[in-house]
Amino acid sequence: MSINSFDNYPMSWKPDLSRASGPKYLALVSLMEDDIKNGTLKAGTKLPPQRELADYLNVNLSTISRAFKLCSQKGLLSASVGNGTYVCADVTAETVLLCGRENPRMIEMGALVPQVSGNRLAKSYTERLLKRPDALNLFSYDDPEGTGLQREAGVAWFQKSGFHTDKEHVLLAAGGQNALTASLGALLERGNKLGTDPLTYPGVKNAAKLLGIHLIPIQNNGYEMTEEGIRYAIQNERIKGIYVIPDYHNPTSHIMPLETRKMIAGLAREKNILVIEDGINNLLAENPLPPIASFAPEQVIYLSSLSKTIAAGLRTAYVHVPDQYHRGLATALYSMNISISPLLAAVSAGLITDGIADEIIWGRKEELRRRNHVISQSLKGFVLDCPPTSPMRYLRLPDYFTGKSFEICARQAGVQVYGAERFSVGNKPAEKAVRISVITPPSMKDLEEGLRRLGGILQYSI
Repeated sequence: MSINSFDNYPMSWKPDLSRASGPKYLALVSLMEDDIKNGTLKAGTKLPPQRELADYLNVNLSTISRAFKLCSQKGLLSASVGNGTYVCADVTAETVLLCGRENPRMIEMGALVPQVSGNRLAKSYTERLLKRPDALNLFSYDDPEGTGLQREAGVAWFQKSGFHTDKEHVLLAAGGQNALTASLGALLERGNKLGTDPLTYPGVKNAAKLLGIHLIPIQNNGYEMTEEGIRYAIQNERIKGIYVIPDYHNPTSHIMPLETRKMIAGLAREKNILVIEDGINNLLAENPLPPIASFAPEQVIYLSSLSKTIAAGLRTAYVHVPDQYHRGLATALYSMNISISPLLAAVSAGLITDGIADEIIWGRKEELRRRNHVISQSLKGFVLDCPPTSPMRYLRLPDYFTGKSFEICARQAGVQVYGAERFSVGNKPAEKAVRISVITPPSMKDLEEGLRRLGGILQYSI
């Protein structure tokens, strides 16, 4: 029996293991998953201390510790030193962010997918490529790390961002998510901790959950990491590295200033930590700032894909990889892909070297300027200011909305947007905000109709 009586003792969670079979720690995990699904355990709930729960259940402390560790790896719990263990704020949020095709009446302003009308130049180049005598080779296997010409194209792609590397430090991946997942799997171990912004790209959350990596929110000021926050997480949370999106941060659209980039690079060198820098939106900026990798190339994995700038279906990413990480990341990419698509890699390289990519990017920016102007006028007072070529906007909501509740209201009005809960890391309540896509609606008419419907919800609720 437990030493103490818990009959009238207030506890946030009182699981019942009386009918459990098999290992008790696994039964406890199952109970926690069930209670989260049925609403007994709500997002942000602080759980009882492990010793207290062990005493209540009359089990060894190690049983509770194993259960909590497994739940953390599943993305259910968030713990911080000296602050206890909480149910994650995003525990019931959907993290798959792709366009839905099942409802043609829905105006998609959630997923970030460039309009297909902008793919004309990529299509024309591909058609010419397929008429070459050696085109059949594009449907076979190729060098797992990419050919020399393809990696040279990656070097040229990075140079557009002001980052200079060489082809010996470039790998190819099947898109940015593929590169990100391979980086986490190759360079971190199950149970390791990775620092992120309190709001971050859901793709890194999904990959971390898959690999059993704990994401730790780093203290922010003005939507960017602080030096004090990173140092604290290194010393107290024992993070192994950080994941950052410096340009048009997802979901806030914030652009990290040069001083912060240099600060992160300096800390990476000083503390010998890994930085995974996601440069997916860098080339959409009007005057792209140098990546963090420019200031610490030996510490930074720099990812840059073509999905937001050229074409969403052109699943090609270039990865700058330092010497110390090269073998591990190359092996992970081989294990996941065997080979990247020679066809997509060849198309990507050709678009870059022939200058067609620059023309496509210019067109994307022009369209983004027009659309952002309309959004700023239509949702004035709610949408945060940002540079004019942002592919997304962050919408602050009245206090009586949550991101999730507004997302539901918008869906009922025929518009898909994404609440801040989808992007939250850790246990703090998500901001009352949603992210809306600038680039996804097929036409300006669709965008304007979506904004009219969203504006109606906001004005009606005031």
